[in-house]
Amino acid sequence: MELNELLDKVKQGESETLELKKSTGQLERGMESLCGMLNSEGGSVVFGVTDDGNVVGQEVGDSTKREIASCIREFEPFPLLNIEYVGIPNTDKQLIVITTTSTDDKPFVYKGRPYMRVESTTATMPQARYHDLLDRSNRAVIQWERRTNQELTLSDLDEEEIKRTVRIGVEMGRLPEAAYRSDIPTVLTNLELMKDGRLTNAAAVLYLKHETMEYPQLLLRLARFQGTDNRVFLDNKQVCGNVFLMLEEAMAFFFRHLNLSGEVKGLYREERLTVPRDALRECVINALIHREYNTPGGSIGIAIFNDRIEIVNFGQIPQGVDYSSQNPPMISKPNNPIIARSFFYRGTFENWGRGLGLMKSKCLEAGLPEPEITSQNGNVIVVFRFDKMLNGQPIESRGILNGQLNGQLNGQLNGQLNESQRETLEYIRVNEGCNTTAIAKGLGKPFRTIDKHINTLLQFGLIERHGSKRTGGYYVK
Repeated sequence: MELNELLDKVKQGESETLELKKSTGQLERGMESLCGMLNSEGGSVVFGVTDDGNVVGQEVGDSTKREIASCIREFEPFPLLNIEYVGIPNTDKQLIVITTTSTDDKPFVYKGRPYMRVESTTATMPQARYHDLLDRSNRAVIQWERRTNQELTLSDLDEEEIKRTVRIGVEMGRLPEAAYRSDIPTVLTNLELMKDGRLTNAAAVLYLKHETMEYPQLLLRLARFQGTDNRVFLDNKQVCGNVFLMLEEAMAFFFRHLNLSGEVKGLYREERLTVPRDALRECVINALIHREYNTPGGSIGIAIFNDRIEIVNFGQIPQGVDYSSQNPPMISKPNNPIIARSFFYRGTFENWGRGLGLMKSKCLEAGLPEPEITSQNGNVIVVFRFDKMLNGQPIESRGILNGQLNGQLNGQLNGQLNESQRETLEYIRVNEGCNTTAIAKGLGKPFRTIDKHINTLLQFGLIERHGSKRTGGYYVK
């Protein structure tokens, strides 16, 4: 912004869209005013101008810029702001202008409190108005999954994945047997994924074959870092695809890079991941269900360090919810109820708000701290910490051969399977009903190799096949 343009704006005086502050000594009050503008139609806060319009400016150093950046991080959700430093001729002073435009991400809070603009003043937002803005925002999020996409066609969807949802849903008694006999358009219509012959965004999130159409929301970032910071990558991968593919890839990544610990109980050796598999899986499922898909940017990120796992999801913690309490909230209101419903039919989401409690209990049973859940810069971050250090190098998954296999594996058999065969066995346990093609794709191994592993597992009586040759899959006995 040019100085003359800014001075003309200042001459008009304070208003609903302009706030003047003498210096960043009033930074807190300025941020509160900016929050009020974010919750309205936008505006600017100018530092270096007195209330009566006298331009005084201020010296701006690195410490001033760091202070401003620190305050901006206190907003939730994280705002898109434009910060300008406008020099005053013949001085070493500057004017600081922070501007925002109108956004659909309302309501915003600053340090946990919402603000509003009333003409040229800033006030704390009444609770009724805050909840009204929150309801509107939630409706906008939910409506996105219901919107139709005229460019999306049935050929863009993974038909086998749709059939798998139907098969599992019928077997679990969550879908009527008539669904078996229905064609794909009828199934999608009944699942609220097709409306008046047009497919919805939810259909893409659940069943899109990514190579046919670009949906920037459908991105999963996976990273294994050396040590406890993010300076050196040991493995770095991006997955683009539907939510079921992302879940498979996330779990395969955990088994590839987390240590296994073991304990002999009687004739059997129980082996466990560094962080309980069930807790990690529940966290990823919750991220996929609660993700704010209406915003194209952002992604789900999973980072494994030597002392922790961080799972980052684009979204925000519901206002007033305290995840650090002894009794975690039983929240059963996912941002995307239609998407969540398909997870329910697949048996991966119970729709009872039990995810937080499950994550905590599994970690405590394993002797680990409860997961830490925070909100920062428009993201929800879940951190699983563990005491035992990894060895600083990528560790190939050895799978899990433990009591969950109903005692079928004894010490002798445990030694007969190689690491790749055990990884295949664990993949089948995590992804019940998968076929050879899906396993090969999920583990990144040749089809022939997986086919040989499956024959070995069948010979040992560890797995069995259900269903027809075309649509059936493998299950752990």
